[in-house]
Amino acid sequence: MQKQVYLFLLMIACTFLNGQSIDRKQKNVLYVIADDLSSIINSYNDGGVITPNLDKLAANGVVFEKAYCQSSLCNPSRTSIMTGKYPAETRVLGNQPHFRGVDPSVKTIPQYFKEQGYYSVGIGKIYHNWGQAIKGDERSWSEPEIYHWGAHFMDWYIPGRPYELHTDIKKRGAVQCEDVPDEAYLDGRVANAAVNKLRELREVPFFMAVGFWKPHLPYNAPKKYWDLYDRENLPGVKYDSPVNNLPEWVYVNSNEARSYTDVHRLDDISEEKKAELRHGYLASISYMDAQFGKIYQELERLDLLNSTIIVFVSDHGYHAGEHGQFGKWTNFEIGAKVPLILSSPGLIEKGARVDEVVELIDLFPSLIDLCDVEKTNYFKKLSGTSFKSILLDKKTTVKNTAVTQIQRPIGSEESFKVLGSSIRSDNFRYNVWTDRYTNTIIAEELYDLSMDVMKVENVAHLAKYQAIKREHLKLLNDKLNSNFKE
Repeated sequence: MQKQVYLFLLMIACTFLNGQSIDRKQKNVLYVIADDLSSIINSYNDGGVITPNLDKLAANGVVFEKAYCQSSLCNPSRTSIMTGKYPAETRVLGNQPHFRGVDPSVKTIPQYFKEQGYYSVGIGKIYHNWGQAIKGDERSWSEPEIYHWGAHFMDWYIPGRPYELHTDIKKRGAVQCEDVPDEAYLDGRVANAAVNKLRELREVPFFMAVGFWKPHLPYNAPKKYWDLYDRENLPGVKYDSPVNNLPEWVYVNSNEARSYTDVHRLDDISEEKKAELRHGYLASISYMDAQFGKIYQELERLDLLNSTIIVFVSDHGYHAGEHGQFGKWTNFEIGAKVPLILSSPGLIEKGARVDEVVELIDLFPSLIDLCDVEKTNYFKKLSGTSFKSILLDKKTTVKNTAVTQIQRPIGSEESFKVLGSSIRSDNFRYNVWTDRYTNTIIAEELYDLSMDVMKVENVAHLAKYQAIKREHLKLLNDKLNSNFKE
C-alpha cells in the first residue's frame, strides 16, 4: 500500500509543481546489465550469435565499438559502473567487500536519479549478488529490489519443484538443457517482473535497472535456445590458444568452470566438453536476449520508446574458449571489452557506430547529461566523463584511453599481492603487473591491436616497441595517479 501511495503522489508531482505544469517528456532510463557477456554478439562480431532483440536495439541506437569495463570481475566492475569511480578509488578490487562498507557516503546512479525525483527500481542482479554482509543497496531504490540475491548455481531447474532459486542445493553441472518455459530460470522471471513494473510506472519518470543473471555459469537455458545452434558448427573461437611467454597467473585456468561437477578440476578440458560449454554459453546469450526482447516490446506497446533512454551493457568481458579459457578476470582485450548499446530520443542517426574509447564509469555523468537532470555538487566528484557530445557529433573525442584493473592471486580479495593494471589506447593494450606494496613492475604485456583487436602476441620485449611501452606506462600512471616503476 505504501508503494501505491508513493506512486500516486509522484504522479501528482509530475503533473503540477507550484501550480506549473511539468513537461512529461522528461526522459526515463531503462538500464539493463548482462552478466559475463563478451562482445561476440552480432552487433559487434556478426559471427552467428543469435540475438535478434539486441540487434534491433543496435539498429535503433548507438553501438560503442570501444567500451571497456574498469575491472573484469563482477563486484569491482559493478561498483565502478554504479558509482562512477575507478576501482583504485572505491578500493573494491575483488568480490569482497561491499562498497558501502568502504565508503557509506558514496552515491550510485539510481540513488542520484531518485534524489532528483525519479522513481527508482532495481530488478535482478545490479550489484554483486552473493557472499557479502550487505545484500544489494537499499539506498538506491524507491522500493525494495527483487531477484537480486543468491548464488548462480541455485538458478537450476529441478522437476517437480517450484520455479525459484533453490537455496538448499549444492553446485551441480556447468550445463543444463531441459525443455522448460523461460520462467523455469531466473531471467524469465526477471523479465516478467520488469514488464509488469513498466505498466505501473508509465505515468511517472523512472529509473529502472534490470540485471540479467545470464550468460553467467551455469550455462542452463531452455532447450529451445540450445536448439538454435548446431554444436558441430558453432560460431568459431578466434585465438583459442594461450599467449606465449606469459606468467601463469595472468590466466584464470577456467577456475570458475572447474568448480562445477562436470568439468575436471585439474586436467585439460576435453575438446568435447569445450564444445558443450561454448554451446551452453551461446544458448544462454540467446535466452537472455529473448528476455530483453520482452521488455523492449513492452516499451513499444506502452509508447515509451520516445521518452526512454535505454542502456544495454555487460559488467565485463568473458573468455568462452578464447585464449584456451572459460572465465573472466583477465586483462586481455576479450576480458576488458564490453558490449555497450544505447538508444536515446533525439540523438545521432539510428544504427550509428562510435569508434571512440569510452569507459563504463562514463555512464553515470552521461545519463545525467542525457536526461538534463540537475548537476549537483556531487556530479563534480565523478571520475567518468560524459559522452553526450559523442552522441551529438560522432567525431568528438572525450578521452583517449580506458583503464581496467584486477588483482592476483585469484580469490585473494583484500589480501591480494599483485595488481594488474591495463590501459587501452586507440591501437594498443598495455598490461603491467606490479607488487602491491612496492609498486615495482613484475611483468609487462604490450599488444599491437592496430590490425587485429584480438591480437595475442606480446611485443613488450621487442626493441621497436620500447618507446610505445614507456608512453603507455606514463599514461597509466597519470590516469591512476600511481607510481608503477621498473
